[in-house]
Amino acid sequence: MAEGDIFFAAIFGLGFGIFSFIMGLKKLFLKRMIENIPTSKARSVAMGLVEVYGEVVSIKTLKSPFSGKECVYYKYQIEELRSSGKSSHWATIRKEERCEPFRLRDETGEILVDCTGANVDIKLDNRFESGIGHKPPNQVYDFLDRNGIAYKGLLGIGKHMRYTEWFIEPKEKVYVMGTASDNPNVKLTAKGMENVIIRKGQNEGTFYVSDKSEKEILSSLGWKVMLGVFGGAALAVGCLAFILFYMRYPF
Repeated sequence: MAEGDIFFAAIFGLGFGIFSFIMGLKKLFLKRMIENIPTSKARSVAMGLVEVYGEVVSIKTLKSPFSGKECVYYKYQIEELRSSGKSSHWATIRKEERCEPFRLRDETGEILVDCTGANVDIKLDNRFESGIGHKPPNQVYDFLDRNGIAYKGLLGIGKHMRYTEWFIEPKEKVYVMGTASDNPNVKLTAKGMENVIIRKGQNEGTFYVSDKSEKEILSSLGWKVMLGVFGGAALAVGCLAFILFYMRYPF
């Protein structure tokens, strides 16, 4: 690698290290909030920032784009493998997320949740590929045709593409941290706390939804904090030291 390339790689590493450090601090803030806010029961939530855990009860469902599963939330991403010289990378050509309000049920009752604007942290459900040697379900091609997304290249040869989807199904257990407030859409709930809804608050920025238990969330965040805060700081400091040394004593 040329000297100039090493220098620019160090600049990139500095920026990435600072970015990782900031993201690690955000994960630390979320971890502390989850640790400090007790889990409320659906029947007794107080107004303001709360956390609840229970089973998803659908009001109206969506269909996941690539597998056709009934769900209350989905997110998808379509990527195309593109080559440039000897290197190749996955380029995102379409992504979207949608959700419908749902009720969260625990042993005390149900409460309405609208996850619009939430930081949704759920496991990957499906990933398919198309192209030479790969054939996804027909539902994938139906989705591409309906949305006018080209998946064939020259001479009708299929492009190498990747299709990923995440979704939350009815009866799944989910953890929600959001703002409990007056429900402007009382008609959406058939029973339970019909006057209360958990959603993104106007003043509280934290709105987090996950299909993991609180214990699993805290364990995952712990690793992310370590990598982000300490790993990012170490990378940034190391790259900055190299940049300063290079500027003072160029090769």
